[in-house]
Amino acid sequence: MSNPKRIVVKIGSSLLANTELLTPRWAFIQRLLDDVQVLRERGHEVLLCSSGAVALGLKTIGERPETAGLRDKQAAAACGMPVLLNAYKQVAHEFGFDIAQVLVTLRDLEDRRRFLNTKNTVHRLLQAGIVPIVNENDSITTEEIRVGDNDRLAAKVAQMVQAETLVILTSVDGLYDRDPSLEGAQLVETVDDVTEYLEVTEGVSSLGTGGMLTKMQAANMAQNAGCTTLIGNGETDDRPLLSLLDGERQHTRCIAHTRPDSAWTAWLTDRLQMAGSIVVSEDTIDAVCRNERGIRREDIHSIQGTFVKGDVIHIYDESGAERARGLANFTAEETLILARNQDIPAKQLLGYQTAATLVSRDNLVVLEDRHIPWDTPPEERRESVSTS
Repeated sequence: MSNPKRIVVKIGSSLLANTELLTPRWAFIQRLLDDVQVLRERGHEVLLCSSGAVALGLKTIGERPETAGLRDKQAAAACGMPVLLNAYKQVAHEFGFDIAQVLVTLRDLEDRRRFLNTKNTVHRLLQAGIVPIVNENDSITTEEIRVGDNDRLAAKVAQMVQAETLVILTSVDGLYDRDPSLEGAQLVETVDDVTEYLEVTEGVSSLGTGGMLTKMQAANMAQNAGCTTLIGNGETDDRPLLSLLDGERQHTRCIAHTRPDSAWTAWLTDRLQMAGSIVVSEDTIDAVCRNERGIRREDIHSIQGTFVKGDVIHIYDESGAERARGLANFTAEETLILARNQDIPAKQLLGYQTAATLVSRDNLVVLEDRHIPWDTPPEERRESVSTS
């Protein structure tokens, strides 16, 4: 094994909860935390991103995974989280270390200030020798305001703490070049360009919310931050984590970029959800790519979403290709007012003095080929900025 200092481990629901009984898989948790303690003894810092709360709480509220709705899952998460943390706490105590729960929401990761507050908390826990267990706060999130999968959540945590390695433990051996059930399917051992495999990554487990697509998206986010991702099967009789890190079992390794993004660029470009977007002119894109200026109100053709000041917005050219991302200086409503009334001073429209620059040059990042672009929002969801 190489010698990474900080390791983030994501564990899927199917590994932590018995599919039929919906109870903790104590033997797996024992093997996992045994490995964690060995890594700690080797001098590494380990963080866990754990699924399982919803699955472990479904039995309490009398529901099954296949029939549970959103409210059921929110209630199940509230019931299952103590069960999950109690299991981790008991086993960690056997190995002589402490754990801490860090519950986050989408906004905690997408809002810069809250992201930094979360980062400070996690770093303080690591400084104290405690293993943070990060999970989305499923009890209070809805479909519109949730991360939705712990694969990308784990990648965001890896970016946050500048981890060298992200390990995604799942119920399959790794990424295959086609559906694993098809004849001739081959395990892909090494991935440099994640985008080459996005079309073969459909499918979700019965207990989880993420399939191989979210794992590839997570791997791309980690790559951009200089973090190598290992995707492998956690179903093993012994050493589920160490055997992957030590190269003793087959898995997929997504290689970190040799020239990673800065922490600021990684946070800004690798989004978990789109707050909003704009379409701008080709001349604007050319100027932005040359780093000449930001985006002004006269550059905007259309607006989508209900973003607020400080949100990261996605910037598309007129052909529908995403070209950049940047921090909005105005709300969507203010942006629309400015763009539709270009002959009226911004102070008269908004009530305060401003240069009417939607995205400042210093808060703008042009996407490179290694970033996975998002599809442009449908026409019917966009507000035209016609001034005629």
